[in-house]
Amino acid sequence: MADRPQDPKAPKPLKPVTKTGDPIISQIGDFRRYQLFFFFIVLLCKFGTGWHTLGHIFLAAPTPLSCKTENVTDPCSDECSETEFDTSVFQSTIITEWNLTCESKQLASLSQSIVMLGILFGSILFGMFADRYGRRPAFLTCCFMQLITGLIVCVSPYYWFYCLFRFLVAVATAGTMTTSFVLLMEIVGPKKREMVAILYQIPFNIGHASLALFAYFIREWRWFQFSITIFSIVFVIYIWLVPESPRWLFTTGKLDKSIKILEKIAKCNKAPTETIRPEIEAAYGALAARQPVKKGTVVDLFRTPYMRIKTIFMANNWLVVCMVYYGTAQYVSALGGNIFISNAIAAGVGIPGTCLCALMTKYLGRKKTLLLSNGCSALGLILLACLSTQAEAVRVTCATIGLFGASITFPNVYLYGGELFPTVVRSSGVGLCSMVGRIGSIVAPLIVDLAAYGLWVAPLIFGIFSILAMLGTIFLPETRGTPLPETLEDGETFGRKKKDQA
Repeated sequence: MADRPQDPKAPKPLKPVTKTGDPIISQIGDFRRYQLFFFFIVLLCKFGTGWHTLGHIFLAAPTPLSCKTENVTDPCSDECSETEFDTSVFQSTIITEWNLTCESKQLASLSQSIVMLGILFGSILFGMFADRYGRRPAFLTCCFMQLITGLIVCVSPYYWFYCLFRFLVAVATAGTMTTSFVLLMEIVGPKKREMVAILYQIPFNIGHASLALFAYFIREWRWFQFSITIFSIVFVIYIWLVPESPRWLFTTGKLDKSIKILEKIAKCNKAPTETIRPEIEAAYGALAARQPVKKGTVVDLFRTPYMRIKTIFMANNWLVVCMVYYGTAQYVSALGGNIFISNAIAAGVGIPGTCLCALMTKYLGRKKTLLLSNGCSALGLILLACLSTQAEAVRVTCATIGLFGASITFPNVYLYGGELFPTVVRSSGVGLCSMVGRIGSIVAPLIVDLAAYGLWVAPLIFGIFSILAMLGTIFLPETRGTPLPETLEDGETFGRKKKDQA
């Protein structure tokens, strides 16, 4: 008897989900249709993080000042009564706007230090906000805060006003980076987690590189600031498209809301929904039996000995990578010549580094990749210190090796940190690490300025810190392919050898 032809209108059979030790991934799958859609939607916010973090390169672009007084060449001398900016490249910058020259020259660099300070505060502030009140409200708040404060910067009438709102933009930008990453990590399974987490960093590199393109066509700083901010208006779609993290809801005991979101995701993924409620309730019962529901704080990251060790050494990796990445990028960008090409080259190194990181973390694991990338940075920078008097091509090559290593480390520490910290303090943990990292990015320009005492000083300091990061990484556990820790108890036991847990 011949088989009946299949009815084209009949619903497609559901794809069963492989059951794992992770109660959330067991309901929706590792990485299916919904996770792919969510990845591309949230990806949009990452371009702005690169624009706002590094926009200072062109907002305060070098604008030569000359003296128009006859027989006076120094525009900063008392004899010079009339000065003029060279606006042949940039029609206006914050330097020309508020005459940040001579005695006020350091104010231009100070404005960027204030930005990094804002990222420092924003990382920990929105990290705690997201752990206590939820990922969604924290994410939406920082997205719209970035848009509003960024537009206000465009109409700054005074230097202090500009610094204040650039600081607030940075606070929001840090929150965007931290909460968006955590939202994504909490619905993607371990099989695709490294790929998603690392590719998620590429828009930052593209944003950094595209600054040169914006600045090439827009030579006035107010319109330049407007152009890198107005894109954030697309964030309005997040009101409807970004739900609360079902993992956070589950861990904090809000089961009905978690189940409702999981059922919607499962339907989108063509996965069964009838078993979600009983399995989630059973998993929560087991979770509550192990440890009462508790919303974590930053203090909990240091409360127990093994969690404290992991937090300290992970934060140290963030400190070093931010110091090396921004410090070395500044070195490459300050080589002279065409500022647009120099910036594009410095930013472009990050894209192949990020792609390579995706392969390395998948096949070698997070720990080995971090050891190798820090080793690459240390090698390039120590060589740069030893060869600091050689030809410019040699120095650029060594600096590029160091920067390439940092470009592999950067996406890995996001991935590694997101997997290392338990759900109840994941945003706080990543936020704390990001905050410590910004200390590195704040001091990086100061270290680069030590070149006045010897060209070898700055790269030697960066190289030594890279070696210290390698040593600290030895004490971190591998997280590749493991379920995310949920409770504070999980955070303490995760990565311990069985004999240590006995």
